[in-house]
Amino acid sequence: MNRHGVVGRGAAVLLAALLLTGCDGLGIDEGGAEGDGGPSRGAPAAGGTSPLANPRGTEPGLAALVTEQERAAARELIGKVDTKGRGPRTGYDRDEYGYAWMDTADGVPLARNGCDTRNDLLARDGKELAFRDGSDCVVVAMTIHDPYTGRIIEWRKQDAAEVQIDHVVPLSYSWQMGAARWDEAKRRRLANDPLNLLPVEGRANGAKSDSGPASWLPPSKPVRCSYAVRFAQVAVKYELPVTGADKRIMLAQCGG
Repeated sequence: MNRHGVVGRGAAVLLAALLLTGCDGLGIDEGGAEGDGGPSRGAPAAGGTSPLANPRGTEPGLAALVTEQERAAARELIGKVDTKGRGPRTGYDRDEYGYAWMDTADGVPLARNGCDTRNDLLARDGKELAFRDGSDCVVVAMTIHDPYTGRIIEWRKQDAAEVQIDHVVPLSYSWQMGAARWDEAKRRRLANDPLNLLPVEGRANGAKSDSGPASWLPPSKPVRCSYAVRFAQVAVKYELPVTGADKRIMLAQCGG
């Protein structure tokens, strides 16, 4: 069994599917290697895990919070977030948070496991995973539920931008709210912490940019309270304030 629990029976199913359908459609990965296998077939699991039950961010997805008990707990958590005005973006650079998707951001789950952060997140949230030949890390195909839009996406690596990894609390936002004064080790943790990372539809991620909740919320209304909770979880963990407008909108998504 490999790192992600792929067993012999699954491999046999995959081989049979390839014999019937051929290998067209997967093409060549970013490194130029040919022969990547396609995903096995099956019904994808949508919804994922409640953020209230996933305080470390190691479980997949972002399930909606539907009961009043859940929404009350959400409001309590959001209420713990401090507020301040958003500062200038002066001096912000992505490199201030380390190079993208590093495996060496010590102090967060999944660090130093031999696989970069992006592929860890694809494997965490994806279903029907297929890996590059000879690798149990590099995901080349999967089925994934995007919590922001509610879409089920059949993803292939040659269309990499269709699924992007969103920083729930955007790095530029964090810089303006105080991260400019952090040491680089803490910024690296924020940039690679699975609690702050969700694979989502690329267009939704692009529309969000570096917005806080007052300027952007997921198009899928049922997940907006969960999104506010996840934003708050990251803010509390890293002692990062949000703007007053953002906090009001976060509370409103959960009935506050």
